[in-house]
Amino acid sequence: MKKEKTTLYLLRAIIVIILTIGLFFALNTFSSMQENRSSVVDILKPDDNTDELKPYKKSVKLIAVGDIMLSRGVDMRMSKMGNDYPFQKISNYLDDGDIVFGNLESPIAPGDSMPWEGTVFRARPGVEKSLKNAGFNVISLANNHMGNQGQAGVKFTINALRALGINTIGAGKDNGEASNPTIITKKGLKFAFLAYTDGTIIPKSYEAEENNYGVVYMDESKLAEDVAKAKKVADFVIVSMHAGIEYTYRPNQNQINFAHKAIDSGADLVIGHHPHQIQDIEKYKEKYIFYSLGNFIFDQEWSKETKQGFLAEIYFNENGVFDYNLIPVLIEDYSQPDIMNDDEAIQLFRNIKRP
Repeated sequence: MKKEKTTLYLLRAIIVIILTIGLFFALNTFSSMQENRSSVVDILKPDDNTDELKPYKKSVKLIAVGDIMLSRGVDMRMSKMGNDYPFQKISNYLDDGDIVFGNLESPIAPGDSMPWEGTVFRARPGVEKSLKNAGFNVISLANNHMGNQGQAGVKFTINALRALGINTIGAGKDNGEASNPTIITKKGLKFAFLAYTDGTIIPKSYEAEENNYGVVYMDESKLAEDVAKAKKVADFVIVSMHAGIEYTYRPNQNQINFAHKAIDSGADLVIGHHPHQIQDIEKYKEKYIFYSLGNFIFDQEWSKETKQGFLAEIYFNENGVFDYNLIPVLIEDYSQPDIMNDDEAIQLFRNIKRP
């Protein structure tokens, strides 16, 4: 009997030791996962008093990405794998947005041959269906490549996207139409979108003027007028800015001045692109400026930096932006963004300044 009791106590001791060791490793693993998640997902709240900014019942999720180029090497992959190929690994994330925004860097236009090299872009008619399937409902056309196929290319792009219910901003048949805000209403909140591009890096003929299909060039005085007009018909104004020095992590003074002017004039958010890599995020007068979200779909396979970008999840309620998420993406096979692994994402975040 005494021997049996001794054996029983010994078994109990062994079980306690095993459970203690298991709990120790479980807690360490959980802690590590939380540390990685906070680095990778990187939720940043505007302040510690976010309970006052809710209820969530009226929250609107805006998803924003950077440059989308559907010509050249991307077109080669789509020709072989299908037009939806670039979006296959990321569409589930885009589906979750109430508003999904991107900058289309290649005009959609018919033509005899595709440019498979150089920097004069053209996307095949039909790619607009893939943008629609992926979830995009507002597209900026104000960039330095939209005029690559002339006025006819700008017109064709606008008509192709709008025919599928995709809102376009920053381009039109004249400056009046191109500068008009596009209004999107979600859950009772009205969002006005405006878009501009740096006109100093592209031909004058690309600008939208009287009887000239084109894009809106950056002009601070015109920006202030446009924002004021948009503010009268919407709860929030979002400005898209295509500017900056390519292949740099820092915004230049032109970007900073224009973004600050947008906020000073009443804009609630500025979304930037063009540098082909991510750039700093600034909180200016309690409003957020994403200077560059980097590439989203592009064939610039020649460097790590040009294969990287952010998918930004930005949350609004009736008081404005109350939260945002940054999801790092990596472009694979010259065309296809996918979510980065943890180690790559942590390294990426170290390259930029954030509030």
